Amino acid sequence: MASIRGKDTKPELLVRKFLFARGFRYRLNHPRLPGHPDIVMRKYRTVIFVNGCFWHGHDGCSCFVLPKTNTDFWRAKIERNKTRDVEEQRRLAAMGWHCITIWECQLKPALRQQTLESLACTLYRVFLRDHVSSYSQPMESAPIAAEPAEGYNASH
Repeated sequence: MASIRGKDTKPELLVRKFLFARGFRYRLNHPRLPGHPDIVMRKYRTVIFVNGCFWHGHDGCSCFVLPKTNTDFWRAKIERNKTRDVEEQRRLAAMGWHCITIWECQLKPALRQQTLESLACTLYRVFLRDHVSSYSQPMESAPIAAEPAEGYNASH
């Protein structure tokens, strides 16, 4: 297991290349955030986890098959990984971060483009929701160009 990569995996590189080509900028494996997310997009307050189907126990996926030998060990290990993933995402959400998980099987050639386009669309929606709504004001509190004169000093 020592030779299993935790960073710069092929699925992660696919996502990073797509994001960079679309103009998204990011940081990698931020050490101060819970779980050291694979991709951190501070502008969007979003973190992206690119999970391997086997190591993170992707339920209902054909890529996740529990080994036939040493089954108890692998079941416990994968359950710990799943529990840890959920806890890290809860902590990130409590800190105000949006969490996106992309599974390895979603980056297979048949689904890759659809998955990546969906990711870009989600990031644009997060950006618009967080940034546009902070600038808009309700109509009742918006200043009116021609307000009544009694609110102003008569000398002006």
